[in-house]
Amino acid sequence: MRQYRAMVAVGDSFTEGMCDDTLPDGQFRGWADRVAAVLAAEAGADGFRYANLAVRGKLIGQIRDEQVDLAAATDADLVTLAGGLNDVLRPGCDIAEVERQLGACTRALLAGDRTVVLFTSTDPTRRMAGSRRLLPAILRMKAFVEGVVRDHPDRVVLVDLFSAPVFDDRRLWAEDRLHLSPEGHRRVALAVLEALGRPAAEDWRAPLAEPDPRTRAQRARADARWLGTHVGPWIGRRLRGRSSGDGRPAKRPELLPYEG
Repeated sequence: MRQYRAMVAVGDSFTEGMCDDTLPDGQFRGWADRVAAVLAAEAGADGFRYANLAVRGKLIGQIRDEQVDLAAATDADLVTLAGGLNDVLRPGCDIAEVERQLGACTRALLAGDRTVVLFTSTDPTRRMAGSRRLLPAILRMKAFVEGVVRDHPDRVVLVDLFSAPVFDDRRLWAEDRLHLSPEGHRRVALAVLEALGRPAAEDWRAPLAEPDPRTRAQRARADARWLGTHVGPWIGRRLRGRSSGDGRPAKRPELLPYEG
């Protein structure tokens, strides 16, 4: 099991960590922060450094231009890369271009003696109305990422979220159904640590212990609230050519000592 001394996380809101709970400084505590905390505890007195360059709303081309070169220029021995889903969500997405950009990002990050972590997307079709149109692109992205991992079996590790039905449970998602809840981030952190060879403290794929207590009427009201509160504003930003990440800096832009 490789011991890591420095981690850089790149991507969009998934990696930034957007969820329903925050740290005392107002930042989100996502799966990458949780993974860094575990690796920092392992490093102990030797010290561990962590940067999180991810910014919500970023497309894969923006991730490449704004984050990947910065990450590749560090001496981090672990880099996580998740991106492309914001592109897929947009009508008329050029999936071949997304694959090209994602491949270029991976090649740049593989320079040097480091491990790169890639992800497959969760399957949104059983938790988010109207998402079935996205499935062909998501499946194509899944196959592409799996191919990258096969081409670099000693350098790239895969976190396969698509094959985990537990992510069909809406309690693993925030109210907007695009971002993980605290429990969702906790599960992804466990999945990343398992992919990195850490002993499993629990089965992150296991269903939640208690069934969803909401009635059908409560779920219907939640659907209506979701459409008005989250889908409408998202469409409005797309029409105006705006992003939730416009002008927003990375929450942890430098590779600095981290104690968790």
